[in-house]
Parts: sequence; C-alpha cells; structure tokens
Amino acid sequence: MNNTFTKKNILQDNALSYLIHSLIFLLPALTLITRFGVSAVGFAFLLAGIVCWRAAKPRFVRHLTEVRLVLTAFGASFVFALAGLLLHPDIQLRALEKPARIFFCVTVLLAVLASRPRRKALWWGLIAGTVGGAVFICYQRWGLDISRPGGLINSITFGDIQLCMGMMCLAAVLDFKGRQALWPALGALAGLAGSVATGTRGGWIAVLFAVVLFIKYGHFLRSRISRALAALALLLLVSTYFIDQTGTRERLEQGVHDVTAYYDGGASYTNVGVRLELWKGGLALAKQHPWRISSTREIRAELEREVAAGRLQPFVLEAEHFHNDMVHVLVYGGIPGLLVYLFTMLAPFLFFLRILRTHESAGPSVIAPALAGMLLVIGYFSFGLTEVIFWSILSTMFYVQMLFLLMGFCLNAQDERKAA
Repeated sequence: MNNTFTKKNILQDNALSYLIHSLIFLLPALTLITRFGVSAVGFAFLLAGIVCWRAAKPRFVRHLTEVRLVLTAFGASFVFALAGLLLHPDIQLRALEKPARIFFCVTVLLAVLASRPRRKALWWGLIAGTVGGAVFICYQRWGLDISRPGGLINSITFGDIQLCMGMMCLAAVLDFKGRQALWPALGALAGLAGSVATGTRGGWIAVLFAVVLFIKYGHFLRSRISRALAALALLLLVSTYFIDQTGTRERLEQGVHDVTAYYDGGASYTNVGVRLELWKGGLALAKQHPWRISSTREIRAELEREVAAGRLQPFVLEAEHFHNDMVHVLVYGGIPGLLVYLFTMLAPFLFFLRILRTHESAGPSVIAPALAGMLLVIGYFSFGLTEVIFWSILSTMFYVQMLFLLMGFCLNAQDERKAA
C-alpha cells in the first residue's frame, strides 16, 4: 500500500514536471504562430502554480526579499487600475482585466521555484519560436508579396517580439557548449531576419540598447564562438541596409524624410508624422490635467476640441492609442500613472542587474537567464518609445510570463550555486 502510494506520487511529480517543461517550451514557441498560445500557456501556468504552491512556498518565502520590488510594482499597477475604476464613473470593469492577469502571472514563478525545470526547455522554445516566426513572416513578405507582413497580429508587434526573442537567444548562447551554441545563434539570426522582414523600425532602438549592454557585460562572452556569434548578429543587421530586398535602407530613408517633412510644414500624414502629431497632442492633453485619471471618452472629447481649434490634425482621431507607452499612460493616468509604469519597468531591470553585479564569477546557469532578462526589459522599454507595446494582451502576457520565468531560473541557479 505504501509502495503504491509512493509510486503514484512519483508519477504525479513526473507528470507535473513534464507539464511545466512543456509550458516553458511552448510559451515562446507558440507566441508568434498561434493566436491562443500565450493565453493557453498562461492559464495552464495558473493551475500549475496553484498545484505547486505547497512545494514552492518555502522557496518563495526565502527569496521574497529579492522579488518583493517586482511584486510591489505589479501590485501597484493593479491598485492604480482599481483606483481608477472606483473613482471614475466612465471606467468599466474590464479595465482591471490586464493588470489582474499580469499580477496572477506570479504563478509562473511559483511553478519554476517548485519544479526546478531545466533551462534548456526555455532556450529550445526560443529557438523554435524565432525560427518558426521567421519562416512564417518571410513567407508572407517574399512568398505572398506582402510589403508589411504581421503574421497573425500586426507587423509592429510581431517584429518587436521576434526581435526580443532573438536577442534572448543571443544570451542563451552562453548556456550551450561547443558546436551546440550554433543552435541559439540560429535563433538570434532568425529573430533579426524575421524582424527585418516586417519592416518594423522601432526595434532598431532596442538593438542599440542591446549593443550597449553587451559592451558593458561583454566579459561574460568568454568563448571565442560566443563573441563571434554576437559580432555576426550585429554584422547581419548592418548588412541589411545594403541589401535592397530587405527594404531596410528604404524604411530608414523614409523615416528621415517623414521627420523633415513634418517639421518643415509638409506632409504630416505619414507613419512618423502621425506619431509626432499624436505625441504633440498627448503631451498637450497631459499638461492640462497632469494628476487626473481620464477615461477614453474624456480623451476623445479633448482630442476633438483640439482638432476643432486647429491645434491638431484630424487624423489623430483615427488612432487607438498614442504610439508611445509613456505618453499614453501620462495622458490616461497623469503623472501617477507614468510613475507606476516606470516602476514596472525599473523593478525587474534592477532585479536582473543585481544578479549580474553580485555573480560576476558565476557560470552560465546564472548569467544567461539574467542577461536574457535584461534584454527582455530593455527590449520592451525600447519598443514602447515608438509604440504602445503593452496595448496588446498577447505582447503584455508574453512579457510578464517570460519575466517571471527568467526570474525563477535566476533564483534556482543561485540556490544551486550556494549548495555546490
């Protein structure tokens, strides 16, 4: 009887471990090629985290000081949304959906702490996701001749997530030995190629930040192959400017022309011109009510008044958002909303920064997920400079789930290092 009970527990533990490894792989692998992947994985992680709570609790409590700032940031985001719902009659209950789902993603961290999964599940998922995304988007671009392909979502979000996963693959190179490092290198190159195929320009800012990060922490790329692959990825990105078929040079020149035309009083109804006009209008509205939480109806009415007065172009009324995360939250949440947003970006960045600074001599088990985490945060912050990357529930949930995954891997690696 006791033997049977023990065997059942072993089978249950093995099944749960297999499930969590599968979810870790499927999160990046399904994000860009399905509509349901991120939500389905998130719901499964919620259930897994609840089941794992008893096993995860002592480890979670032990690391609470390290993760407290991140949890406080996401908790503050939920509380701010709740305050808006309670204080503003025009804000509806669905405004709580996204911040609530974000906060419940802590179950991902619980599942990782309890099961101590292997990091390779994530790395292989990123490789599969970037390669699958690149094949899909390149087929749309050059097979179906779509000038701005966006997969199953839109070109900007697809290109940003594709690039973000590619950058994390570059960090994964540290966790592979010898020729096996070619696999995450393939993922990094696929991420860059897929992003270029979408024609998205906002991601280029993320690449610049990533270059600075790799210069700062380049000493972690100890092997020749790691440094060679990082250089190859940068070379590939630069080379796209000289290859006409990629459209990179055309998009860059178009961007420069749009900015010049806008400030010279020429055509402003362009991709860049629309953004500049929206930022101008958003900052003007925020200046009128810097401390107020506003509803969509109020902002719409204010924009209409600005257009009627001739201070803004009519096309701003066609936009769903302000094409900049900070401007968007400043308009709708005032300075308090902006501070909450910056807190949610700064807290995880500081978590991964502390890992890198306090484990200078650590192996790839600690450094690789920490570096990938910094690239994730930097990438999303950069994307938000020219787009509201957190507008989409898909991109938001991918970010938060991936964030807690990488945090969990860092904490597990720390424990393993201390026990060794």
